[in-house]
Amino acid sequence: MFFRRQRVKELTYEERLDAIRRAGFTVEVLSGSRRVRVSRDGCAAILELPDGTVRVVEPAGIIMSGEIGALVDGGYQKFFQAPSGKRRPALASDLRALHDFQEDLKEALGLESLYNESLGTVSTFYQYDRVKDRDQGVPKRPWE
Repeated sequence: MFFRRQRVKELTYEERLDAIRRAGFTVEVLSGSRRVRVSRDGCAAILELPDGTVRVVEPAGIIMSGEIGALVDGGYQKFFQAPSGKRRPALASDLRALHDFQEDLKEALGLESLYNESLGTVSTFYQYDRVKDRDQGVPKRPWE
C-alpha cells in the first residue's frame, strides 16, 4: 500500500564478472586476487572487486605493448603514456573507443554514469607545458 523504494540487490563477485562477460568484455583474473583486467577493442582497465563492490585500480586506457596507456592532456595535444614511459599521440578513433569502453563498462557494472563524463573522454593526467613541476608539490622558490 505504501510506496517503497526497491532495495538495490548487491551483486557478488561472480555475478559481476558474469555481467561484464555478457557485455562483451574479456575478463582476466590477476594473480589469484580479486583484481581483474577487463579489456575490449584495444582498451583495458584494472578493477578490484573485494566484496562485490567495484574499485578502479588502474583507470581505463589504450593497450600499448601489453601495458595500459593512460590518457594525458599536454595542453597542446592529448596522448597516451604507458607506465614504462612510452608515448603515443591520441587519435580521434582511440578517444571514441576509450569513451565507449568506459561507458559500456559502467553500464555492465551497474555504476552511475556522470553527466560531464558522458559528454566526452576525460583525461587521467593534465600536464601543461607552461606549468613546470605542478604535480610535484610545492615548487622550489627562487630565493631558496
